[in-house]
Amino acid sequence: MQRVMMGVVLGVVLLAGLLAAVWGADLKVIQTRKVKDMAVTLLSESGQWTQGKNTFVLEFTSAATKQPVDVGKATLSTSMAMPGMAPMLAGATLSQDKAPGRYLGTISFPDSGARQVTVAWDGPAGKGSTQFSVPVR
Repeated sequence: MQRVMMGVVLGVVLLAGLLAAVWGADLKVIQTRKVKDMAVTLLSESGQWTQGKNTFVLEFTSAATKQPVDVGKATLSTSMAMPGMAPMLAGATLSQDKAPGRYLGTISFPDSGARQVTVAWDGPAGKGSTQFSVPVR
């Protein structure tokens, strides 16, 4: 039982360290989508996703005022079409930042290629989702 607890604590500490590195860096936009009166922006230190582990920030802001929007629970998942096979799916781990409308995330990709990204939310700003394509290099 103690090993499990230590493993969980270590995992949280490592994730927090990775996300702190992304938070403190100058972030570049990977993709922005306008949905009704809100902008959904995916950012990372490099401005792109690469094969392997990636850290990123997901932000929800008012399209008009650029102010953060509290969307409550948010999710991000990806899929990649594979000819003759089922699509490759990957889900991100998101944790809400102290600032409203800002989420820190990690996701891993086994290979490169275009991913269809789905972002969904449900909370004080209502329920919604958007999709866009992001290349993994």
